[in-house]
Amino acid sequence: MITLFLGLGVTTAQTPQQWRDSLSVLNGMIRLSPRSTDLRLKKAAVNIELNQWEYAVEEYGRVLELDAKNLAALYFRAYANVHLRRYDMAKYDYETFLSLQPKHFEAQLGLAMVKRNMGRKTDALDEMNRLVQLFPDSVYAYVARAGFEAELQQYEVALFDWDEAIFRKPLNADFVASKVQLLLQLKRYDEAWQELEKAIKRGIPRVALKEWIDQCK
Repeated sequence: MITLFLGLGVTTAQTPQQWRDSLSVLNGMIRLSPRSTDLRLKKAAVNIELNQWEYAVEEYGRVLELDAKNLAALYFRAYANVHLRRYDMAKYDYETFLSLQPKHFEAQLGLAMVKRNMGRKTDALDEMNRLVQLFPDSVYAYVARAGFEAELQQYEVALFDWDEAIFRKPLNADFVASKVQLLLQLKRYDEAWQELEKAIKRGIPRVALKEWIDQCK
C-alpha cells in the first residue's frame, strides 16, 4: 500500500500506544494552530493507523474546508470511506482527486474498485481500461485488469493481460501461477503445462511452481 503520509514526516514504526501518544500530542498542537492543514493531515494519518476511520474522515473533511483542493485529504478520505463501505462518498473523492491530478495510478485503481464494490461492473471495467491506457507500461495495471476480467468470466482477455504482465516481468512466479491457475480452471491442461515449461526455461525456479506442476501431472 502506498504510504499514508505523503511525505508528512510521520514514522510508521510505532506501537498502538505510541500512536495514541502521538495523537494526544497532535491534538494539543491543533488546539494551538487549528488552521494548520499539515497538523490535521498528520492527525488523520494517525487515526488511520489506529483504524479510527470515522475520525480520519472527519479530520480530512476539516482539511478540505481549509483547502478544497488538498490532494492528500481527498485521496485518503476516499480510502477511509472505502473501509467504512461508504462507496458513494469514496467515489466522489476519487473523482475529484482525478479531476485535479488525472494521471495517478492508485486513485484510478481505487475508483475502479469502488465501482466494482458498488456493483457497477461495466463502469469498473471502463476504469480498468483507462488505467491501462494511462499506464501502458505498468505491469500492475495489467495484473489488476486481469483479475477483474477473470471475475467477470472474461477469460480470454484475462489470459491476454496475464501474458502482458508476464512479458513485463518474465521471472515473476506469481504471475505465471495466476495464468496457469486460470488455464487449469478452463481445463486447458496442455497449455498450462506449456506455460510452466516456458517459465522454467526462462529461469523461474522449479520449486516456485511445484504446486502447479503437481496439478498438471
